[in-house]
Order: sequence, then C-alpha cells, then structure tokens
Amino acid sequence: MNLNKILYAVAAAVAGSVMSARPCGAGIPPVWQEDAFRIVKDGRAKVYVAPEKVLWKSSSDPAAVSGEDVLLAPGDGQAVLGAASVCRMKSSPEVQASLLLDFGRELQGGIRIVTGQYPSGKPVRIRVRFGESASEAMCEIDGINGACNDHAIRDMEIILPWLGTLETGNSGFRFVRIDLLDMDTELQLKEVNAYMVYRDIPYEGSFRSSDSRLDSIWMTGAYTVHLNLQNYLTEGVKRDRLVWVGDLHPEVMTVCSVFGYNDAVPLSLDLSRDTNPLPAWMNGISSYSIWWLLIQRDWYMHTGDLKYLAGQKEYLAGLLDMLISKVGEDGTEHLDGGRFLDWPSEPNRKAVDAGLHSLMVMAMDAGAGLCDILGESSRAKRCRRTLELLKKSSGAASWLEGLSRDNPSSPGNKQAAALMTLSGEVPAAEACDKCIMSGGAAGFSTFYGYYMLEAMAAAGRYSEAMDMIRSYWGGMLDLGATTFWEDFDLSWKDNAARIDSLVPEGKKDVHRDYGGYCYKGFRHSLCHGWASGPTSWLSRHVLGIEILFPGCRKIRVTPHLGDLEWVEGTFPTPFGPVYVRHEKNGCKVISEIKAPKGVKVVK
Repeated sequence: MNLNKILYAVAAAVAGSVMSARPCGAGIPPVWQEDAFRIVKDGRAKVYVAPEKVLWKSSSDPAAVSGEDVLLAPGDGQAVLGAASVCRMKSSPEVQASLLLDFGRELQGGIRIVTGQYPSGKPVRIRVRFGESASEAMCEIDGINGACNDHAIRDMEIILPWLGTLETGNSGFRFVRIDLLDMDTELQLKEVNAYMVYRDIPYEGSFRSSDSRLDSIWMTGAYTVHLNLQNYLTEGVKRDRLVWVGDLHPEVMTVCSVFGYNDAVPLSLDLSRDTNPLPAWMNGISSYSIWWLLIQRDWYMHTGDLKYLAGQKEYLAGLLDMLISKVGEDGTEHLDGGRFLDWPSEPNRKAVDAGLHSLMVMAMDAGAGLCDILGESSRAKRCRRTLELLKKSSGAASWLEGLSRDNPSSPGNKQAAALMTLSGEVPAAEACDKCIMSGGAAGFSTFYGYYMLEAMAAAGRYSEAMDMIRSYWGGMLDLGATTFWEDFDLSWKDNAARIDSLVPEGKKDVHRDYGGYCYKGFRHSLCHGWASGPTSWLSRHVLGIEILFPGCRKIRVTPHLGDLEWVEGTFPTPFGPVYVRHEKNGCKVISEIKAPKGVKVVK
C-alpha cells in the first residue's frame, strides 16, 4: 500500500473551517433557528474507513469466530433485517470470542459498529480497546506497562444494540480489539468501520524527490500534524490532547509549510495567552512562554497578519518586560517556573541552563523586532540592551568546550548545542562537529531534532542532515510507523518487532519496553506533532524556500540537493502556492520557479 497516495487522497479536498457559532444560516433546521445561539458548528470532516486486515482472532474454531472477512468491505452504516454476510462471535467459558482489526494507518476518531439480527434480540456487552500499536490494543491496564485511559479513553466496556448502530471512541489509534463479554450469546457484526475526524483542508505544500524515503518522511510529518490539527492544534491524539505552547513551535512550522494559514494556530496561541495571564508562565514553563513569543514572530512572517499581531501587543509587552526582569547585569538569566527544554535533556541540568540562556537570546532578538513593528521603540531598545548583556555572558565559551557527547562531564548536549547555534552564541560548524553530528543520529530527540537539523543547516551540513533524517525519522517508518512518535532512540530498533505485528517471542516490543518520564511503555504517544520537524526543514532547505518579508511578499529560493538528483514541490503563501523544481545537470542545478502574483522571488 502506497502511504503517500493514501495520505494525499485523505487530505486533498475542499477547505474547511474551525468551530463557528454564528446564529442562524444554512444547514440549521428551521425548528432550531430561533435558538441558534445554542448551536456550535464544528467545521471538521468525518469519514469512515474499513479495516485493512483482521490481524488476529482468539480462536480458529468457527463456533467462536467466523465470517470475519466481511468486516474488510466498506460499509454503509445501516443495519438491515436478515443480513446474510456477517461476522459471528460467540464466547464460552473456554474461549472468549475476540478480534484484532488493523485499519492500516493512524487515525483520530473512533469506530462505528453495525450489528445484525442475532437470535437473542437483546443488547450485548463488548470490550473495545484502541491501540496505536498492535500490542497496545492487546494489552491490559495493569499499572506497570504504561497503558492508561487519561485524556482519551482507549479501553472501555460498552453495550451494543441489537440490529442497530453505535459509534464510540475519541482517540488516536490504528488497531482495535473487540471482545464479546456476554457468554453463550451470539453477536453478529455487519460492519466495524473506523471514523476519522479531521480538518478537510488541502495540502498546499508538497515535496517529491529522487528519494522516496525522504518523500515518505515529509508526508508522514505532515500527516502527523494534520491529525493533531483539530479544533485547536494539540500535541498527541491519543494522550496529550492539550495545547502545549513550546511543542507548538515545530507544529506551526509544519502547518506553514503544508497548509498555510489555519485558524487553529491563532486560536491555540490565544487560548494559551488567556488561560495563562501574566505573571504566569505558559503551561507553567518559562521556556514555553518564550516559544509563544517566537511563534508570534514566525507566524507573522508567514501570514503578514499585522492586525492579529497588534492584538497581542499588550500581552507581548508584558511578557517581554517579565523576561527582561529575569536577566542580571552580568548577563545571567534567572528564569523561574519550570526550567525545561525537552524530556531527554532533563537529567543534564547544565544543558538545560545553557539552552534557556540561548532561548533568552532568541527571545530578546525576536522581541526587539516585534516591538519595532508595533511601534514600541523604547521597549525595543530595552530588548537590545538585554540582548547585549546576554551575549557578553562568559558562559557560552565554557559550554562549547564540553559539547562532545562522549564526555561524561559535558555541560552540553545536542539540544543545548542546537539552541546555542541558532542563537549565534557558538559557531555552527564547531557545535556540529563537537556535538550535534557526533555519533550520527544517536542522541537526537523527536522534539528538538528539528533544531538540531536547523543548526546543521546553519553550518552548511545539508547532506549530513538529510542522512540524519533518513536514519532517525526513517527508523520509525522501518518499525511500521505511519505517524511520528513522542520519543525515539535509534537503539530501540535492535531486535524490535514492528508495531503493526504481534510481537514474536524473543523480540522487543518497541511500544511497551521503551520510553521514560511521562511516556513510559504504552502511555507513549505514537502520533506527536512536535516530531514533524523534517517536513518544514525539507521545504525550507531542500526546496530552498526562505521568507524574507512578512506575508511571503518576498522569498529567496536557494536549494540544497545533497545527493538528490531532483526535487520538486510547493510552498503555501497568502497569495497561493509557490512551485519549484530543481534538477542536477552536471555540476549545476537547473531551477524552475513559479510564484503567484504578489510574491517576489530572489535567488
């Protein structure tokens, strides 16, 4: 099955909208129009998907389970009298009738079950388990393996109607296990379809090249974010169905590269602002408030929406004042609240300190630019003065000396090294050689991997970065991923079974056996938007599209093909998509560029 073809087909449709509560209007039944203020429209689409295969059943005895292949056909959702083609299940004290269905790829939504005219004529009890891996759908919530029901219920007992239809679930999943709980009762299943809820928006961005692995990685990152692009832009469709502001930054960069403007982004930024009034840090984490600031800059550069930016002026000014107050005259930052980069960095507190210092440098630089745009000249001067204090701090030089990951006493790690590079505190080439590229993709993380790739681009290491993408993010595809994960380490591949198979004896269960911090075992999210970094990176550095003026009114196209023979794709702008194709011709790269009116292209 061609994953790219599937994902393009799912996504390529008419533009949709997020929640709307406009009174009256088309589509509201007349009996409701007087009370239309009570109605909330949800602009998301809903489609039904038949299973791709029956991956497992509890018994080969047809008395327990038979006719399961009928479930693989697309359904119409309608129960009918005397349906001839049904799956029959009957549990006994000896065998519980059970099925494991594989829907072929990660989905956000639930399932629709249509029952037949079984003899008892009464409702029956079943258990439904959703899983992002086959083994998760087969597991018990035992307090040890990480399986849980927080944020989204993935393990439940329900009652099915006789000769009727029931929909249940609101989770991220690919696999569904169904167990018949009632004994000596026949259950007839006419259909079991997944329903997928998503924003029906076109993929205006695209990426195709002479390397199908990179193409699949680009699309998988795009699809990962698409599933999380619900009414708001959340983090993980199975578990972290929350707006985590720091995690939003790589997601927003993917939205800009794939979908262009989408109101889930400003809705999510405003939700975070309004639910975390100053002096609170967003999500209780100081670095996440900095990421909110950086997203505002990057979102404005892509959209050119000055009206929206101006609406952030009061909060942005207060946040900058609070950040400035956390810097001493010696250039040392004193951020309080949660001091956090990403989970793999947590044990290395010196690395966290180094990264936060760099984020403060980036915040003051972005803050000064935003204040210039908003007419806040005095505050812009204060940002630039604080920026100079931070840059004069003597810490960066000592941090750089210990960047090698092979040095146990190193105060740095790849996350901190990437931020120090992007803030301009350390030379990019030196940081890459001493730390980021040491050991290849070992030590990468799904969240900060994006910034590691950006640091490599700053050092001109484009070919090496593409190799990291193939190895690290491609490693998840090798294990059966159709969306990118909350965390991943290349060592997990050793003797591991794929997530789309039951784990054979002697093989590692990559979902159950790994993970740490808040994502141990089956709690680990296998659809996490912060892991989508290669999608925007490939569009920016391989297609070569750089925004030079707010609203994409001026862009630069500088491709970096590495070992690729050709690459082509599109990039969304407020004026329509830009199309580029680059092809090697001997030692030269021949480029074809088509830009919509309103977008000036320079090379």
